[in-house]
Amino acid sequence: MTSSARIEEALRETIISQPDMILDDKDLMHALIAANERAMGGNIVDLRGIAMERLEARLDRLEDTHRSVIAAAYENLAGTNQIHRAILRMLDPLEFEPFLKDLGGEVAQILRVDVIKLVLESQQNDSEPVIRRLGEVLSVAEPGFVEGFIAGDREAPIRPVTLRQVSHGDGRVYGTRAEWIRSEACLKLDFGPGRLPGLLVMGSEDPHQFSPQQGTDLLAFFAGVFERGMRRWLS
Repeated sequence: MTSSARIEEALRETIISQPDMILDDKDLMHALIAANERAMGGNIVDLRGIAMERLEARLDRLEDTHRSVIAAAYENLAGTNQIHRAILRMLDPLEFEPFLKDLGGEVAQILRVDVIKLVLESQQNDSEPVIRRLGEVLSVAEPGFVEGFIAGDREAPIRPVTLRQVSHGDGRVYGTRAEWIRSEACLKLDFGPGRLPGLLVMGSEDPHQFSPQQGTDLLAFFAGVFERGMRRWLS
């Protein structure tokens, strides 16, 4: 073998002393396998090489799955922290009006939604002074409104949390901002025996903020805490 064909002695010693350096380099291993196949000729089938390719493809799929699982775990953790922060802020006020005003202010900002509206079913109209003062976040509807709003045109059973995408919001809930709403979360509220139900609606201008494919556990937990807070004020 001529000197030009021989590998440099220093590089050769490095490879001999650190073979893992070669094995861990995917591109280098591809080059070595390709060179080996060329050396064997086209009439020889390298079953070992085929097996390695299949194992490598399987490893790539496993790595993609691993990354997806980690990303989902981080997203779930971030969502949990967001709900916890919103609940802590919601529990701060000691009076009813600041409680509701915060719902449409800092709580909405923490949850990264554009609108939060509380709808209470009642025989009374919305001309009460407190309702007028809290009109940005509170509205009153006739009995039966909550289930009708959640169900829409569907005959399916009413769920505690409904996530959906919409072409525009309902003006009875969102008022002048209805035309900008593209997705919403509807949280049905149970205020206890003898009381009419309520509805907490979170609206977003982002059509992907809420969709039926998303989980509802965290929002159900938020709704449960909100229900208990409202029961205290209503009592």
